[in-house]
Amino acid sequence: MKVFVSVDMEGVTGLTDPEEMRAGGRGYERGCELMTADANAVITAAFDAGAEKVVVADAHGTGKNLRVDLIDERCTLVRGPYKPMRMAEGLGGWCDVAVYVGYHARAGTPRGVLNHTWMGREIQNVTLNGEVAGEIRLMAAYASGLGVPVGLVTGDVAACAEAREVLGEVATVAVKKGSDRYAAELVPPARAHRMINEAARTVFAAPDRWRRHDVDPPYTLGVEWNSTAIAQSCEVVPGVRLTGPRTTEFTTDDFHEIVGLLGVWSTIAGEVGCTGRHYS
Repeated sequence: MKVFVSVDMEGVTGLTDPEEMRAGGRGYERGCELMTADANAVITAAFDAGAEKVVVADAHGTGKNLRVDLIDERCTLVRGPYKPMRMAEGLGGWCDVAVYVGYHARAGTPRGVLNHTWMGREIQNVTLNGEVAGEIRLMAAYASGLGVPVGLVTGDVAACAEAREVLGEVATVAVKKGSDRYAAELVPPARAHRMINEAARTVFAAPDRWRRHDVDPPYTLGVEWNSTAIAQSCEVVPGVRLTGPRTTEFTTDDFHEIVGLLGVWSTIAGEVGCTGRHYS
């Protein structure tokens, strides 16, 4: 068995404050430790289940959050900013199953802890072939396009509900329940890590529980931005259409281009928006 693990940070055990997920912020170093512990709970389960290869992608922000000195030494870690496939860098047809750890609900989800889609301030909404899409849908569709099912999603209650909406009866582990965007009822780390590990062990032993989110091409990615300036700047990318004062669309038969373009758009949006922060 070969496993790909994509680890975001907003859905990680114990975290609710944007400062805990931003380099230099109060609590960030502890946040990195908790993120690494969530990842290790899955990695350990994979190797205990007989995995021969586990590739882990640091999928949050600059991609330099997972503690390289604390991550399970048996895995391979993909880290660093501006990875071409961003959250899915390292995933390929070599993989039997993907696991998404520390994921969050899409933008605007009630009681979704740190809810957003791709960018916390600049993006208001994302659609894929006309359906509202968060990062869970986008990453599940990308994996399915490579023939890879999703085995497990961990995050807050809202993220787990979104995962089941997208993937059906996929296994999930909720490590916190949001009362608002920045507040939640938390499962303490020791227990949360046991929950993640036990769920992963069960999932790796039961391939019939793995789920795919197949989307037929052509793929149309739509984004509603928070400003006309960002939309107009993103329109200069070849193939991108301005469909409204603050909306852009792009259509392709290659889902790699969808994921890659989101990365390019977010780079443009970050510069044009001049926010310097991920959350408002």
